[in-house]
Amino acid sequence: MTTDRTLLRRLTAAIAAIAAGVALTACSATVAQTTTTQATTTSATTAVAALADNVESHADANDVDYDAADATTITLADGSSKASSADGVTIAGNTITITAPGTYILTGTLSDGQVVVDSDADGKVRLVLDGASVTNTKGSALVITAADEAVVVLADGSTNSLTDGTGYDTSAEDAPNAALFSMADLTIGGTGALTVTGNTNDGISSKDGLVILGGTITVTAKDDGIRGKDYLIIADGTVKVTAEGDGLKSDNEDDDTVGYLLVQGGTVEVSAGDDGAHAEGDLAIEAGTVTIAKSNEGLEGATVTIAGGDTSVTASDDGVNATSGTAETEQEKMQDDGSLLTISGGTLVVNAEGDGLDSNGALVITGGSTVVHGPTADGNGALDSNGGITITGGTLVAAGSAGMAESPGSGSTTGWLAVAFSTPVTAGQTVEVVKDGTVIATYTAVKEAATLVVADADITAGESYDISVDGTKVATVTAGEALAGGMGGGGMGGGPR
Repeated sequence: MTTDRTLLRRLTAAIAAIAAGVALTACSATVAQTTTTQATTTSATTAVAALADNVESHADANDVDYDAADATTITLADGSSKASSADGVTIAGNTITITAPGTYILTGTLSDGQVVVDSDADGKVRLVLDGASVTNTKGSALVITAADEAVVVLADGSTNSLTDGTGYDTSAEDAPNAALFSMADLTIGGTGALTVTGNTNDGISSKDGLVILGGTITVTAKDDGIRGKDYLIIADGTVKVTAEGDGLKSDNEDDDTVGYLLVQGGTVEVSAGDDGAHAEGDLAIEAGTVTIAKSNEGLEGATVTIAGGDTSVTASDDGVNATSGTAETEQEKMQDDGSLLTISGGTLVVNAEGDGLDSNGALVITGGSTVVHGPTADGNGALDSNGGITITGGTLVAAGSAGMAESPGSGSTTGWLAVAFSTPVTAGQTVEVVKDGTVIATYTAVKEAATLVVADADITAGESYDISVDGTKVATVTAGEALAGGMGGGGMGGGPR
């Protein structure tokens, strides 16, 4: 796992200005920037604490380093594949099997074949894809059935592809079910490009840990896009996933040391039919740019931590959801299940038709800039928690419906205000929060909104603030007073997750 010092280094950059229709005044922006600088250590500590009990990553930064002079070159060609050395390589028709640790450079094309790694010896098996294209109409294109550790390196300037078949049998336990499938810890890196097409199930899947150190990786999958059972870590690179199931996933449920998903950097874009990013355990974003362009639920885990980076989520249901997944009855779904959603740094913009920020436990904001374009239907809310909402730093603007609206709780030390509009704000209209002629915050609606919650260091509990829509004053509110009919901290939310 990342050390405190490394994480602090990654989180030292100041967060960007609020995007997607929200802006703070120059004064408020200065406050937000200062808060971010002071909260860097807190953000890092929060992220480290959330992941502290997880198993460590298997990957090292130098895993992708190799000496071509010491490598075996395998030239792929239908019916005539060949290797520069027979040591550790068996070729039978269009099946190439690698049986020993070492570095193997793959070039050429198999239009209907397979590359297999089956090595029982200690040591890394490093596959360097340098203009390699493998298609297998009967199963996975690249299968790692056994290895101490497997590394796939995308050679500089290279373009590579892996494509599996349609409808092959994946029913047996541990049966390969992805275009790139590994039973061992798997690392992918380098500076080249890889296109993966999973026509039957997943695109890339490891039954152990999966770490992406770099490269330009494009995945299209019938089910999940990229899955690391024990953990999935994206440290760098450009990753684009289009999946009918979950986009990114870690699903080991054995204990709380596994099943985690961590983004440490790079650029990630996901379009998913189910969850954009799903972890059975912890889900954390420390740095990088993460865009969930389409999803049912955007980010989901038992513990969700946004500690840095630039994240945007579009969801047809909940935008960010922290849940243990153990609740079965409606009563249990209303109770605090011990899960935790923490925002301690970075920028987060959520556009959700379900709950915007949803925690079946507590929702804690200590830093960063958060914008929620919440639901228009009253069955959900922009903010929803079972264990209360606490804001002690950063900025928050959350707009949504009125029926399940929730306000921050009494433990919040950052000033906040909440307003229910007598006439809902419509898309394109601009709301301003004004104090003594000074605009504290502005919000331009992207869809209808009946309520608005704003938290900022320039807001003081007990003081009055005017609310205007397109320049016309529509209300005066007192900071720290919950929405009428709502509850500070406890909330009116809590429907089925």
